[in-house]
Amino acid sequence: MTLNRREALAVVAGAAAFAVSGAKVAFATADETRKAILAFTGGAEPVEGKITLDAPEIAENGNTVPVSVSVESPMTAEDHVEAVAILAEGNPSPAVATFHFTAMSGEAMASTRMRLAKTQNVIAVARMKDGSVFMDTKEVKVTIGGCGG
Repeated sequence: MTLNRREALAVVAGAAAFAVSGAKVAFATADETRKAILAFTGGAEPVEGKITLDAPEIAENGNTVPVSVSVESPMTAEDHVEAVAILAEGNPSPAVATFHFTAMSGEAMASTRMRLAKTQNVIAVARMKDGSVFMDTKEVKVTIGGCGG
């Protein structure tokens, strides 16, 4: 598909009008986040313990917030972490990242950077081989907006 100059200008004008109109970004609700957690856990209710989420209390820039997770586990064939999900309660989509582990991983640790749209809860959920699930939550205060804020 090729655009002539008039069509290209119309597309640019439409995008500019959309941006200037103050179009609001829809943020995930607590209910959507809960549904995402239950989908990850297979319906099991997560409990506190075993997983540690490390995130800053105050993020000076929501565009790049460092987070790391670690899970206490012997990481043997019989007892290991299968997956860890990180979710952000107030982003347009609650799912941020999922890390998969095996007994050969040796240690259940991961770190990344994420965008946060506004001050919100960041949640880490660990799913173990035996079906148990653990959760840790931290509130991160964002002083400069990230995605959409």
